[in-house]
Amino acid sequence: MELSTLIFASLILPTLAMFTNLIFAKQANLRDTITFAAALATFAAVVAIALQVGNATTPQIALFEVFPNVPVAFNVEPLGLLFALVASGLWIVTHIYAIGYMRGNNEKHHARFFGCFAGAIAAALGIAWSSNMFTLFLYYEILTISTYPLVVHKGTPEAIRGARTYLGILLGTSIALQLTAVIWTYAVANTLDFQLGGILRDSTLAPALVPVLLALYAFGIGKAALMPFHRWLPAAMVAPTPVSALLHAVAVVKAGVFTMLKVGIYIFGIDFLSETGASEWLMWLAAYTIIASSVIAMQQDNLKKRLAYSTVSQLSYITLGMALATQMGALGGGLHIAMHAMGKITLFMCAGAIYVATHKTEISQMTGLGRTMPITFAAFGIGALSIIGLPPLGGSWSKWYLMVGAADAQQQIMIAVLMLSSLLNVAYLLPVIGRGFYRDDDANPYTGMREAPLFCWLPPALTAFGCLVLFFTAGHIIDFLMPITGGGS
Repeated sequence: MELSTLIFASLILPTLAMFTNLIFAKQANLRDTITFAAALATFAAVVAIALQVGNATTPQIALFEVFPNVPVAFNVEPLGLLFALVASGLWIVTHIYAIGYMRGNNEKHHARFFGCFAGAIAAALGIAWSSNMFTLFLYYEILTISTYPLVVHKGTPEAIRGARTYLGILLGTSIALQLTAVIWTYAVANTLDFQLGGILRDSTLAPALVPVLLALYAFGIGKAALMPFHRWLPAAMVAPTPVSALLHAVAVVKAGVFTMLKVGIYIFGIDFLSETGASEWLMWLAAYTIIASSVIAMQQDNLKKRLAYSTVSQLSYITLGMALATQMGALGGGLHIAMHAMGKITLFMCAGAIYVATHKTEISQMTGLGRTMPITFAAFGIGALSIIGLPPLGGSWSKWYLMVGAADAQQQIMIAVLMLSSLLNVAYLLPVIGRGFYRDDDANPYTGMREAPLFCWLPPALTAFGCLVLFFTAGHIIDFLMPITGGGS
């Protein structure tokens, strides 16, 4: 099958799933089955692209030109293909989980929920395949709008406030800052096409203004959740847990840090950032976000909020990898997209399974639950250890490469930041496991197994196993990403 056909199939299938949910709104089993089939077919299309292209970069497939030298266009390159594999692959398990959660928790408006969910996946894949900054910006905005109904899904005053914060920050930063950066880039480079080595090296941009343009991108990419533009992420935790999984692992935040890497590698260029020192301030801001959000996470009793601040911290690992402006830093950032996605989606699905089974949301309420829900808490433990970065789980490799990248940049203090962050990860994640397995609740004694429904505990069990698989496949992922650094295929 032709490459263009496969790319369009991966975009059209989730879009069709979105409309299918609206057409068959009252036929739940049919609607969910068709959506599941679309998820499988979308992932199959992305895998077929991977088998056909490998880690090469393909020519641009232009649809139409919007401005001179600025078409809406797609192509395949290693970083985008990795993001597409993560988004489409995790859509399958998230859809299964969402069925169990929405039905088990008696949520309303299932058709709208699953329709918007599919639309978000289509937007994420549009971001993955974008061959220039204009196309990426277009799908970036579509992703924000398509996920707004998911955040406001419950319709409560708290959900409405959270959704307004979500939409206000993400649209505000992208329109005021990111769009300004895109226009400025076009003005000085006469193109927005992603090019290995960057398009700004030979542009008319004055060296003193390089950090300014980078700042517009860094703060304009609100989905990367750099402080102080991170508040939308904890605010969005009012949404159902499958939405939290989508926001934190599958699409939204990954679209943010993916965009950050694309800007650093293909707009500025790693060597250009290193030579100019333009990203040094961003490195320090990412380090601050890593530590500060971890400290805030330790103070949260609500499990989803604790995981939300954990995500803010983990996203800045990827921004730090780009800002280090070294090959190993960029590879570590790219690898962390996959590693964090698998670990964090496990944690959020476990949080949702706990809520479905017990309606408990506060960590202080979860004493002894590990012996009642051993599968859920074991999966949570594996996901937590991967986020912490302990072998033999995938998160250990991405942190290792980021540390090597920091050493290459002669930034020993960044190595210390990453190590301190891992200790803070231990401090806010492992107490959940300890409370669940090793403390007794006299008011609610252990009464035997009481797991959530199958569709709620099976998906996190599978993704927990995925954290282990990623440990042994990390070398292949690094080899796959090597061309983005100019290191060859």
